[in-house]
Amino acid sequence: MNSEIKWQKSSFSGGGGEQCVELAEKAGAILMRESDDPRVIVKTSPEKLAAFIAGVKAGEFDHLIS
Repeated sequence: MNSEIKWQKSSFSGGGGEQCVELAEKAGAILMRESDDPRVIVKTSPEKLAAFIAGVKAGEFDHLIS
């Protein structure tokens, strides 16, 4: 499954790029994985990812990282 997927890392990735989330698109779905464990892949829809990103931007999850 991973060989035909083109993963994209954020330009904000730290260090050698081992501490980041990678995203890809396949068949209309959004795939996500962590660089340090690329075998685990989470699948979601573009709409759900957009809602999550909006929540992050609005500060809804700030209490989890403070």
